[in-house]
Amino acid sequence: MQLHAHRIDSTRIYPEERDFTADKPLRLEVLMVCWINKFPERLTMHHETLLETHNLIKEFKGFVAVNDVSLKVQKGHIHALIGPNGAGKTTCFNLLTKFLTPNSGRIVFKGLDITKDSAAQIALKGVIRSFQISAIFPNLSVLENVRIALQRSAGMSYHFWKPESSLHHLHAKAFDLLEQVDLLEFAHKLGAELPYGRKRALEIATTLAMDPELMLLDEPTQGMGLEDVARVTALIKKVSENRTILMVEHNMKVVSSIADCISVLQRGQIIAEGSYEVVSKNPQVLDAYMGRSDASLEGAHHA
Repeated sequence: MQLHAHRIDSTRIYPEERDFTADKPLRLEVLMVCWINKFPERLTMHHETLLETHNLIKEFKGFVAVNDVSLKVQKGHIHALIGPNGAGKTTCFNLLTKFLTPNSGRIVFKGLDITKDSAAQIALKGVIRSFQISAIFPNLSVLENVRIALQRSAGMSYHFWKPESSLHHLHAKAFDLLEQVDLLEFAHKLGAELPYGRKRALEIATTLAMDPELMLLDEPTQGMGLEDVARVTALIKKVSENRTILMVEHNMKVVSSIADCISVLQRGQIIAEGSYEVVSKNPQVLDAYMGRSDASLEGAHHA
């Protein structure tokens, strides 16, 4: 069976004119064509690697914090990087986001070597990072925070000398982003007035304003109460549609509920990788987290 690159209009196929029980190959082809027409993005996203590392090593005065780390982040996935305290997660994350330079190894994004690129250069390529602590402008309104991010993506960062009215055309997009993260009702409040969980939602909105192809979230639920954790977890899942997310996260309930793939670090090395069902039963992972291989990882939460 041959599928052509152009899209076929399935509405022009009339089932009543054919005996599909007698023509199983044609029936299968028609069903596949209909599926392709409805979900074309799944063909391009399936098993496509967006970000990968090759044998990354980072040393600090003889201490090896990241040791020969190779990982692949698939396009369209939520990929979680987990591990106990001191495992090398933050160092690895800083290497990926170019806040640190590896001693050796390569980082590849969309087939291009970005190992020597700066943080600003990879941001222009669509790799956008949020931080472990909330990073917003507390004395600006929620709307203004998002609008500043939109100014950057629109090439208007240095238009500070123009009147504010020249920025009003960005409001429609800003309100749309605030609606995506459930902050529309807070649009005119100051950033400092938001509860902590809402501040993280605002940070995600400003990240989305940069139109990222790959979002890197550094412990997005750290320091939150249960209600905020649930809200931000649902938000990450919501904004992940048609995007790729790599996140460092300690909360295993969060990871188990939204991650498509998990890489587990211990002492700077990846000791396990796969779905939550796979890694949660791995003896090395259980030993790293719980101190013994016959323990259960479910619900583990290491701050």
